[in-house]
Amino acid sequence: MVVLTVKTETVDTDKMSYQLYRNTTLGNSLQESLDEFIQARFISPQLALTVLLKFDKAINDALSNKTRNKMSFKGHLNTYRFCDNVWTFVLNDVEFKHGEVADKVKVVAVDGRSAVPSTSQD
Repeated sequence: MVVLTVKTETVDTDKMSYQLYRNTTLGNSLQESLDEFIQARFISPQLALTVLLKFDKAINDALSNKTRNKMSFKGHLNTYRFCDNVWTFVLNDVEFKHGEVADKVKVVAVDGRSAVPSTSQD
């Protein structure tokens, strides 16, 4: 049985902006909209990239500086991985503090204090 406590940490977003949140519903929707604008020639690919970089910075800043939430849950650890200063945990039969239950949960944790984000662009 594994018990994890998750809390947000303050990250200096002027120095780094992770691209983790591009794979969220909001990030995917933004990318699809930008692709449509590029295909319709409303914006250039360079402007779309600038918008994505601003999104990365804004979402990282909002989650780092404007949230003070803590979440506790417990579950059975299925797999874990540590690569490039990123921890990935997959848990089964997860029970959250307020009684919600999930069959499977994937947790991706990045230490924003010491990690340097990838400079490659999508």
